[in-house]
Amino acid sequence: MPYTSYSIVVPAFNEAARIGRTLEDVLAWAAQERLEAEVIVVNDGSRDQTAEIVRGYMLRHSNLRLLENPGNRGKGYSVRHGMMHATGEIRLFSDADLSAPIEEASKLFSAIAGGADIAMGSRWLRSETQTQKQPLQRQFLGRVFNRLLRVILGLKFKDTQCGFKAFTRPAAEYIFPRQRIERWAFDPELLYLAKRAGLKVIELPVAWAHRTGTHIHPLRDGFLMLIDVLQIRWNALLGKYTTAIAP
Repeated sequence: MPYTSYSIVVPAFNEAARIGRTLEDVLAWAAQERLEAEVIVVNDGSRDQTAEIVRGYMLRHSNLRLLENPGNRGKGYSVRHGMMHATGEIRLFSDADLSAPIEEASKLFSAIAGGADIAMGSRWLRSETQTQKQPLQRQFLGRVFNRLLRVILGLKFKDTQCGFKAFTRPAAEYIFPRQRIERWAFDPELLYLAKRAGLKVIELPVAWAHRTGTHIHPLRDGFLMLIDVLQIRWNALLGKYTTAIAP
């Protein structure tokens, strides 16, 4: 892999049951690939032992960092927090449940080495790569949401919501200071900002498996995501994306 340094950001909210296994997989993979990689866990106000478990791993792994949000702010805020404090030339964020195995990051890194500014994993570009699909209700709502993104934001991707995306340092340093959506609809905002900036985004099929224990409620959070998408358009009309905001 041609880049000299990597950052892997993992947003976490009440992930005590699986954060240990996730860190073992991520840290072992980075070592196996001989990557100069920092791993950043962003604790989003967890009420369980997530932070304590991460601190235990930090005693044995000098490349592991823990960031604390000011309370529970949402996945979008967590990813932004991690990316704004990352130092890698390539910066990946991955869901804490590793629905997309960390080994799939090699595909995203290769796409960036080939000239992409952003490489995003996709569950639906080739649906046969899904080893365990989402429940039908979530699949249906996801398809409806995708259609709305095409109409409202002009995003033509098959899967904006896969929590597995990599950015070059310049792309990250342009996009994340302008991000304003803090919860579930932050992914479309990132891609909308990339589109406005003329950045090259490549969507790639990745292995993916639905995990139980998700914190998203399809109907309630689906409605809130729609409100956030409308907010993105409103922000653009008001010119809010022309300036960055502080970390």
